[in-house]
Amino acid sequence: MSNWLDAVNWNSDGLVPAIAQDANTGRILMMAWMNRESLQLSAERGEAVYWSRSRGKLWHKGETSGHIQKLHEIRLDCDEDVVVLQVEQLGGIACHTGRESCFYRVLKDGNWQTVDPVLKDPAEIY
Repeated sequence: MSNWLDAVNWNSDGLVPAIAQDANTGRILMMAWMNRESLQLSAERGEAVYWSRSRGKLWHKGETSGHIQKLHEIRLDCDEDVVVLQVEQLGGIACHTGRESCFYRVLKDGNWQTVDPVLKDPAEIY
């Protein structure tokens, strides 16, 4: 039986973009990167584990903030180069800015406008 990780089309750095989507609402919460180990760990643990490019190490979402992403499903796109993690965001905050989603700005009249409120001060989270 072939390893399911072999089906992923990893980029030249051994990474794949991972989109975290709320399993109940369908809202996109965030985008992060995963390497082979983080994707495997996510599947095994049932919680999202990413690869932090800035820190150069595995990043278990919620390890600092407590805002864990409980994994419901992993999907692979048709080109096999993007994964979608359908998650339950425990704590309600996915973004390090204290918002529900990292996608909190909307382009209106040629300007980026913030449309989602800060739910918790990041200083209280980290």
